[in-house]
Amino acid sequence: MVTYHHKRVGHCLPGTTTARVLPSRSSLSRRARFYRRGVTPSAASSGAGAPGPDIPAVTVTPGATATTSVTVRNDSDIVEAYSLEIVGDCAPWTTAQPARVSLYPGTSETVTLLLQPPRSPEVRAGDLPLGVRVLPAEHPESVRVLETTVHVEEFRELQTEVLPRRRRGWLRGRYRLAVRNQGNSPRQVAFTPGQAGEELGFAFNPASPGLEPGESVEVGLRVRTGKPVWFGAPVVWPFTVDTVEAGDGETAGQRQRETVRQDVTAVRPPLDAEFVQIPIFPKWLLAVLAALLALLLAWFALVRPAVRSAAEEAATEAVRPRPTPPGEDGGQAPGSGSGDGSGTGPGGQESGAPPGAGGDGTAPGGGSGPGAGTGTGTGGGGQSSQTIDVQTSAGDTATGVYEVPDNSVFRVTDVVIANFQGDEGVLTFSFGDRKITTIALETFRNQDYHWVTPIEIPENDTVTVEVTCNTPGTPATGRRAQECHEVLNVSGVLSRTTQ
Repeated sequence: MVTYHHKRVGHCLPGTTTARVLPSRSSLSRRARFYRRGVTPSAASSGAGAPGPDIPAVTVTPGATATTSVTVRNDSDIVEAYSLEIVGDCAPWTTAQPARVSLYPGTSETVTLLLQPPRSPEVRAGDLPLGVRVLPAEHPESVRVLETTVHVEEFRELQTEVLPRRRRGWLRGRYRLAVRNQGNSPRQVAFTPGQAGEELGFAFNPASPGLEPGESVEVGLRVRTGKPVWFGAPVVWPFTVDTVEAGDGETAGQRQRETVRQDVTAVRPPLDAEFVQIPIFPKWLLAVLAALLALLLAWFALVRPAVRSAAEEAATEAVRPRPTPPGEDGGQAPGSGSGDGSGTGPGGQESGAPPGAGGDGTAPGGGSGPGAGTGTGTGGGGQSSQTIDVQTSAGDTATGVYEVPDNSVFRVTDVVIANFQGDEGVLTFSFGDRKITTIALETFRNQDYHWVTPIEIPENDTVTVEVTCNTPGTPATGRRAQECHEVLNVSGVLSRTTQ
């Protein structure tokens, strides 16, 4: 605060500004009345030659403390109390000590202004106005505001974090860089990756963002390797990321001077991260492939020959001729049989006679001899195959029948059913009164049944096929059929019997 007095010359205390104004005799009575009212004139009221600023300019560093002071003098003729209030942008972090002084006439007191700006982005670097309002208690209308300029120094502080610190992948990994400008001036930042070798490639997006004080930005980082790892253990690639300030438009000397002025706390250690490159084929996959190869070799070396040998034995057993069951020859000597035909041949069968028909002949070589004669029994039988063709309209049921001839017995060993159109419905086949099976047509195209012990169907009994057609299928021609069409083939040994 600037103090003006006309009775005696004041002295300047450290950190204060005082101005001396010697009044003329013509203005003495007017100024006496002015002071008696407790009003201290401002610098502007002192006329030409008065000093400009009320308080000296001060420089302060955020996070530190700076002080200045003003002297308050009461040149009035009454006791006066003065309240000092800080106004302006510096008010939140500036205090007056003491904030209220009481002065007798002709006395003065020094008030210290304590500036403590926090180290925060909210305190911007540059020149800020500072005002001190001095309010007399007895004459509040004589309030006065002293002004000065506070220069807030610049400080730099960047906070950077990489997330995640560890990433796994075959060829590339993605990271996020969270950057925040904790300084009090705008900054343009850039990033410098570091690695012991040259195996990794780095890409930042955006590469050089600009940040206002207190502003944050998220930067994408992509790390890529040059070649894949096919087998073996994962490879760990450590790397670092350093956040630097980009000097757009600055000369080398300017950047050097800025570096000298930079705070020690603004020095940032590089961020450590790593990329774990995993192999394309992991260890467990190699173990599985080795086990499968061992099983395949064991199959071809051990199991397949055994299976093939068992299949060949079963096929040989199936085609081996089976002897005639006892009792079917009726006591007839080998080579002779009963029948209407005559002639010679193996088994007494007449050449050209129907299968199973015996003959009244002689043993091989011709002539009659021991064992020749007639009797009731079963002659030799031969393989027989019969086909039943059934065609059925949609929604109808049709039946196909094969009847065993008189004086014969049909020993069934195989049944094959063909549904070559892919019809939908139900098929049932029976041997005489015995139902063998019922099967849905849509579940098969070709179905076969085989019996090791033949099923005997006596004379005049039937093989019956009953088909219920729901939906005709589509044959190989590509056009849907008008009706269902199924074919059953029954095979076995048809033998004749003689009473």
